[in-house]
Amino acid sequence: MSERLLFLTGRLAEARLTSVIAGAGLEAGSWRVANIGIKVAALMTEAIVKNRLKAPLDADRVIVPGRTRMNLEALSDHFGVAFQRGPDELIDMPVFLGRNGVPPDFSRHNLRIFAEIIEAPSLTTAQIVAQAAVLAAKGADVIDIGCQPGAPFPHLEETVKALLAQGLKVSVDSGDPTELRRAVEAGATYVLSLDETNLDIAVGSACTPILVPKPHGDLASLIRAIDKAEALGIPHIADAILDPITFGFTTSIERYAQLRRERPGVEILMGTGNLTELTEADTGGLTATLVGICTELDIANVLIVQVSPHTRRTIEEHDAARRLMFRAKEDGNLPKGYGGNGLIGLHDLQPFLQTSTEIATDAAAVRDDNFRIAVAEDGIHIYSRQGHQIVTDPFDAFPKLGVQADGGHAFYLGYELAKAEIAMQLGKRYAQDNPLDWGIATDKKSPDLSQCAPESTTLKAKREAASLARHPSAKPTDPDSGDR
Repeated sequence: MSERLLFLTGRLAEARLTSVIAGAGLEAGSWRVANIGIKVAALMTEAIVKNRLKAPLDADRVIVPGRTRMNLEALSDHFGVAFQRGPDELIDMPVFLGRNGVPPDFSRHNLRIFAEIIEAPSLTTAQIVAQAAVLAAKGADVIDIGCQPGAPFPHLEETVKALLAQGLKVSVDSGDPTELRRAVEAGATYVLSLDETNLDIAVGSACTPILVPKPHGDLASLIRAIDKAEALGIPHIADAILDPITFGFTTSIERYAQLRRERPGVEILMGTGNLTELTEADTGGLTATLVGICTELDIANVLIVQVSPHTRRTIEEHDAARRLMFRAKEDGNLPKGYGGNGLIGLHDLQPFLQTSTEIATDAAAVRDDNFRIAVAEDGIHIYSRQGHQIVTDPFDAFPKLGVQADGGHAFYLGYELAKAEIAMQLGKRYAQDNPLDWGIATDKKSPDLSQCAPESTTLKAKREAASLARHPSAKPTDPDSGDR
């Protein structure tokens, strides 16, 4: 029998929520919607839910609006049923529900991230350890210590041991066999890179070498190195070397594919930094494509570099991409229909939360002077009981707003309208009083609602100031009677 789902909402959203869920493909009879009796769903509180929702709930899971700030653990304990926060927007409910009402699970992946600290010889051990902690927190599984040609690295052994003491896995990347031997003797987990001529460096150690072709591009030499490592009983990872665009990129992809065909069981690494660092393009799409190739070819390791300013989020991008691609492959699906998992930042899959007609209906129902702002395909909507404007340039709206003498109100509206204009131009979502969502390209400004943490004093003050700035006479809203 399917899990029984109960969706809580308010009067304004009941009909639309019911329609959206009905079209999401859930089994008939496995769900129902409960209007909790307030106008705006996001304003429901624990007290309201406890007072108006009567046990037993006849449900296995209760989904509440995404912007509610209730303690879901307390509600779960009270009713004896799991409470879960849904998406912020109704338009996202089908993706949230996933298959059979279960949101997609992005907790798993099978791709190891090597993150390189390229300037290691010029840093102290303490500085390297500090950088490594940041990289690991972002999703790196292995800290790669990048040696530099001709640069002395007297503290190499000390650095390897210090990182290992922190519980980190360590690789050392060098073209100098002497440095690689020092790294092996210091206990490095991996070394980059060995070839068929110097495999003896790893003999008798617990270190796993990454094997490369020599000369560059010679797949036959890499195959010989793999066979030699197997004969010597040395665990190994093979890297066919990814070349930059206009310097053999397509040929190098073919080389990886041929390597997989010739050695179907070998573990492989791809250095994706040769594309993300050396291509002046937003890296999210490049990363998703490369991790997709890794998924198809069963490549279990990537070496990334985060040096150029435009690659500042590449670890986060690889982490999101490996989870998305793993999920899609497990499901036998395209990597589509999962909400992007943060990889879509510049544009949105479904940018407009309401149609122009729906906004007009809301505008006609407003009975106060507080300005509401929304974005639809036809432009920016700003409305109160005094009127409804649709503009594509916020400056066109200003003369009719009547806030010329109210600096605080004008500042608030200017800030919100600027966000709305950006959203309109890029095809992004705009939700009043909320930051634009740039996916994993930026840190989130708002707190993690999933943790049910109390709202910070600073954030609360900002929200109250924003509410008052809508209109000087604005007062706290009564959940049962007022508009938000």
